[in-house]
Amino acid sequence: MAGDDAQPSQERPRGAALGLPGTGPGSLASFGQRVVAFAVDALAAALIAGLFTAPQLPRNWSLLAFALITVVFLVLAGQTPGMRLLGLRLAHPEPERRLSVWRAVVRTGLLMLLVPALVVDVDGRGLHDRLTGTAVIRD
Repeated sequence: MAGDDAQPSQERPRGAALGLPGTGPGSLASFGQRVVAFAVDALAAALIAGLFTAPQLPRNWSLLAFALITVVFLVLAGQTPGMRLLGLRLAHPEPERRLSVWRAVVRTGLLMLLVPALVVDVDGRGLHDRLTGTAVIRD
């Protein structure tokens, strides 16, 4: 069989289908990096919402703060504070352009549901990124 000559170590690198390098700057961020960036953003949102609801806990107000922080920072800077802290950014389907508001809103809404972010493809890209044509990459 012709397939027997192929070496198993020559698997397709993560992100190759997107034209991204397998490692280094511009490569897809790992699941762990994305989880930590999400946790940093969620904590920041809870603290900001807590400033407005003190002495009560922010409850669902932290979701609103998370949505606002995420959408605004993705549209203006291409990365959330958590992404910036970890050296990540959101790759736009059209390089050198800002992320459109609709992509940021849809991506953030799906991310807030958590399940789409946990459903990943062979590259490790979450469903929320696949649906919006984006990817979280190393900066």
